[in-house]
Amino acid sequence: MLLPGVLGGRIAFVTGTLVLAAAPIGRVEDASGRLVRALGEADVIAAEDTRRLRRLAGELGVELSGRVVSHYEQNEKVRAEELLGELLGGRDVLVITDAGMPGVSDPGYRLVRAAIVEGVPVSVLPGPSAVTAALVVSGLPTDRFCFEGFPPRKAGERARRLASLAGEARTMVFFESPRRLGGTLADMADAFGADRPAAVCRELTKTYEEVRRGTLGELAAWAEEGVRGEITLVVGGAPEPEGLTDPADLAAAVAARVDAGTPRKQAIVDVAKENGVPKRVVYDAVVQAKK
Repeated sequence: MLLPGVLGGRIAFVTGTLVLAAAPIGRVEDASGRLVRALGEADVIAAEDTRRLRRLAGELGVELSGRVVSHYEQNEKVRAEELLGELLGGRDVLVITDAGMPGVSDPGYRLVRAAIVEGVPVSVLPGPSAVTAALVVSGLPTDRFCFEGFPPRKAGERARRLASLAGEARTMVFFESPRRLGGTLADMADAFGADRPAAVCRELTKTYEEVRRGTLGELAAWAEEGVRGEITLVVGGAPEPEGLTDPADLAAAVAARVDAGTPRKQAIVDVAKENGVPKRVVYDAVVQAKK
């Protein structure tokens, strides 16, 4: 049952507040004082991993007085309905993930949308985020950027997704598994060009923090030996075009080289390099011209 209150001389119903809390991405001392207080006061705490939550609370010296429930990808839909019921019943719900901000490649968005629809107040406790931390240490432009999450796991889907981003002018931030990093960097070098600047940020804020900067080609070669730890990948945006950009013009340039005796594969490489566009863009232009 909703708790009654008074608003403008009318009886209104008071719900709880949904609080999204950023958790440290490495060092526990990065936790804010507001997070410490909120953990001790929340009626319900929805955690991605309840064991890690209790370990964090212990390190912070916080006694959890509220009910603790799991809230992860596989149970997010069902749990969101349950948590919405808690909010409508007048209880405050705090959502926290293993690291960083809930809703950013972690559970949270579904519950936020449901709460907004029901008129439940939504608040945030800002704090650590691997996205912005990696962006600012990458050395790449920060005035405009976009977050692309995890690239698709399957090679074909990943190649198509990256090809669609080849012309993205903003700095791009990705998450990636260390097991797939080498393959993803190689695919990015193919889609964006091997000379595109990038940075691999590993174990941010932790003891073995490392930021490796270079071109996508260089980073792909480095990652072939294997990489460990939590990975955030930052890739520079597409440069301003200096040469041909229209697909028909690119295809015509390739055709002219082929007519002059250059093998088609080499002609595509040459036209791409001269015009500062990815090989895949030129290849797609040639295929489209044939159609």
